Amino acid sequence: VQLQASGGGLVQAGGSLRLSCAASGLTFMTYTLGWFRQAPGKEREFVAAISFVGGSAGYDDSVKGRFTISRDNLKNTVYLQMNSLKPEDTAVYFCAASRKLRPGAAQYDYWGQGTQVTVSS
Repeated sequence: VQLQASGGGLVQAGGSLRLSCAASGLTFMTYTLGWFRQAPGKEREFVAAISFVGGSAGYDDSVKGRFTISRDNLKNTVYLQMNSLKPEDTAVYFCAASRKLRPGAAQYDYWGQGTQVTVSS
């Protein structure tokens, strides 16, 4: 199984980025997909997830209303559209896949390698 995240970069505060995560080696449409992030000196934290049933999505309060997670089951890809970015969004962003419908952070089976997002003030 491979999860390949891409789309990170340097952006000014208030700007936007779209992250992508292409999956292979798994039955994509039967997995819940999640995005997590880890800032320097901090623990990894949940950002958003989208289930394999009905595409139900959930977000951390810190990104609600600014970030949108979506999935394309034909392309085996999950996306994270990030708008109104803030310096505190700076982190390495990871995608992950879980066979559970509503997994906790520790219940993801596969992880991608991460992509750096840097938001300048």
